[in-house]
Amino acid sequence: MRPLALAFAFAFAFAFAFLSVIPSEARNLLPARSAYNPPMPTREYSFFVYILSSRSRYLYIGMTNNLRARIDQHRERPEGSHTAHYNIHRLLYFERFQYVRSAIARETALKTWTREKKITLIEKVNPTWANLAEQW
Repeated sequence: MRPLALAFAFAFAFAFAFLSVIPSEARNLLPARSAYNPPMPTREYSFFVYILSSRSRYLYIGMTNNLRARIDQHRERPEGSHTAHYNIHRLLYFERFQYVRSAIARETALKTWTREKKITLIEKVNPTWANLAEQW
């Protein structure tokens, strides 16, 4: 038997033996497990897949959990970045997801699309290519 498996077997046997020694009346006096492990507060998560563009219509697709902060980062034009080189900072399209894996899957799918298909998606929601983050 492996040492780790042996340790688990020993711990299980010890716990079982300990509980079997405690009379059932005394077991009811033990605090419930939930008193030691209160439920974690639920938090609503949001993940965004977004499409940015420059005035000359270069496209950039990304994913983030804080859309406003990420747009601000693009506006700061970090040196050496793709978005700074092509002056890409106009938010044209975004989708919100609850689960990060769904957002990653959607971003990956959008990146495989042809340019024409991406433009069609943008123009369904934003036909004038207005900057959706202009007021931020």
